[in-house]
Amino acid sequence: MVVLGIDPGSITTGYAFLDNSGSSFRVLEYGTLHAPATHALEDRLLHIVSELEKLIDRYHPKALAMEGVFFAKNAKSALVLGHIRGAVLVACRKHGMTFNEYPPKVVKQSVTGNGAASKEQVANMVFARLGIESSDLPLDASDALAIAFTHCTPAPLAVALKGRGKPSKKKASVQQWKDLIEKMGGVIP
Repeated sequence: MVVLGIDPGSITTGYAFLDNSGSSFRVLEYGTLHAPATHALEDRLLHIVSELEKLIDRYHPKALAMEGVFFAKNAKSALVLGHIRGAVLVACRKHGMTFNEYPPKVVKQSVTGNGAASKEQVANMVFARLGIESSDLPLDASDALAIAFTHCTPAPLAVALKGRGKPSKKKASVQQWKDLIEKMGGVIP
């Protein structure tokens, strides 16, 4: 299955197409879509969506993974980012794609094991994990790769808890934690 990872931005939007059909990952393409800040918002939206649709037609992804909303100090910036996210969602939904979003902390945790990792650490680790040469592209492109990678490699805890129905407030038993640690490859003394 081909996954499209998106790191939305009003000027630079990162994208990545990752194929996880086999037992390993294959990076099909990644990069950025640039919409000049001097253009009106509606023209930037049109440019991003038009370019993205050309890429979608080339790779036929089945799923969209996008960075989740974060709280911005500047309300206008948050609103503009919301427009970009909405335009990307509509374009992808038109092509029948499913949608998942991942908070930045979850992406960092998935790729590096540290939810507070820097963008540079995420870039270096995602390139290493996917076996590709590091790039001088903007960090938006490596962020999009990291988002697609996160979608394709669910966190062990999420996998272990999947299918349990509604989340409960009941604490996990010691045995459940031991089982989870062993599934993750850890050793219990």
